[in-house]
Amino acid sequence: MVGQSSFDPVEEAFALTAALVRERSYPGEEGAVQHVVANWFRSNGFEPVLQFSAPDRPNVLVSIENGPGPTFLLNGHVDTVLADSHWAHDPWLGQREGDRFYGLGACDMKSGVAAAMLATRALARDVGSWGGTLIFTSVVDEEAYSIGANTLIDDGLTADYCVVTESCWDWPCLGSFGKYLVRVDVAGHAAHASWPERGVNAAVEAARFIARLDQIALPTHPKIRSSQCVLSSLSGSPQYVITVPDEATVLINRHTIPGESEASVLADYQCLIDTLDSPATFTLSIDPPRYPSWETSPDHPLIQKFAARYEAVSGHAPKYGYTGYGDPNLFSSRAGIPTLMFGPLGGNFHEAGEWVDLPSIAATSQILVELVRDMLPPAR
Repeated sequence: MVGQSSFDPVEEAFALTAALVRERSYPGEEGAVQHVVANWFRSNGFEPVLQFSAPDRPNVLVSIENGPGPTFLLNGHVDTVLADSHWAHDPWLGQREGDRFYGLGACDMKSGVAAAMLATRALARDVGSWGGTLIFTSVVDEEAYSIGANTLIDDGLTADYCVVTESCWDWPCLGSFGKYLVRVDVAGHAAHASWPERGVNAAVEAARFIARLDQIALPTHPKIRSSQCVLSSLSGSPQYVITVPDEATVLINRHTIPGESEASVLADYQCLIDTLDSPATFTLSIDPPRYPSWETSPDHPLIQKFAARYEAVSGHAPKYGYTGYGDPNLFSSRAGIPTLMFGPLGGNFHEAGEWVDLPSIAATSQILVELVRDMLPPAR
């Protein structure tokens, strides 16, 4: 029997969010907060499963099988960025001012996790109103390499619909650019720098490559912007030596749009390399983390039903954004699940003074409950 609660929805949302914020959960340190999530579910009559992505870095999974029907995935992450040094108060204890709660991870995204937890419990208490399977997942490492989400997918997670409850109340997200960290290794030939003509200078050849990057025509999309940015160019020895550098490495942050792939991105750079007629050898690869771009059509039934529920609660139709970058890329593109990113109202992401609007947590939970019922109707 799933436990009952007598709390006001907004106050309960605040209490649960604050409990999650109190546990410091930098990437690699998520164990304590995930046990808070798991213990909350246990206290409410569930049997959560811990799935370890790494030692003491568990994902938390709760599955409610309620007869035949589709599967709906609710997902959030519990790790946070590092605390900014300019916080005016303890970022983990947090501070409430009226309907706002300030704390590290308050909007990114422990409030979204709390909203999904509360929605899962509400649906478990009313199994007659829907049919199919509901899966709640709280994952680790989204702020770094997304090993939590990738572990879920690698272990065979499937669903028909997914909502990632990141904070984006004003701009529910239907897509975003992808991200590939392109590594260009350049191999030259060392020689005494007094006779540079005897060698092949990897630093110079890498510079020639960088200088012509703008010749690559990046593809376009009506809502998502592609881009490329050189993050670093390293060559030679950190120690002073009079030697022609025989190695260089260039790192490029490449944002992609739907239709691009790892293979097509590498092909673009290889075509540029081929035009250099370089005496050096270039080797291309992609370092982790990898995020394919993603997009869900506003005409998809999940989005159509969401729009109606959102408008009923907010009083206006949703204005969709296309900046939902992170684990939604993986659930949509890697796992092939129609995905929406939607969560509470908040601000100051990755900054001191991060905040969340408390009524919006309860409202998010309400919309999630109604959306699951819409997409998972009871069997007749």
